[in-house]
Amino acid sequence: MSDSYALPNKPEDVIPSLIERFNSGKVDAMMTLYEGAVLIADDGGTVTDRAEIAAALERDLSLGLPLEANARHVFVADDIAQIVVDWSIDGTGPDGKHVRVEGTASDVARRGADGLWRYLIDNRLGTAVRKPA
Repeated sequence: MSDSYALPNKPEDVIPSLIERFNSGKVDAMMTLYEGAVLIADDGGTVTDRAEIAAALERDLSLGLPLEANARHVFVADDIAQIVVDWSIDGTGPDGKHVRVEGTASDVARRGADGLWRYLIDNRLGTAVRKPA
């Protein structure tokens, strides 16, 4: 993997790192941001298996469209950060049809023992109404 995919050493760098990795189109670049992470599926279910997380990320990457994202808030308590992110994927998909997927994520990142930040919880639809807990 390229050195340009260095892991973030500040919580506010998690989203720029995510954008760079997503827009590379490489699922392995994305997966290094997920260590012991939980991905919240669009239906509200949790995904913890690394292969299943990779498959979910690959579905979005397969659109071949860029991710645009802006961190609205980064709240930090010691080694944990909550990151509120407005994001979108917009353009013409591989099938020639227009695609627009967007949301406001409520993500949680954790600083590891190595001082680098990785996803703990990836909740791309944040507070969207989904199935009850």
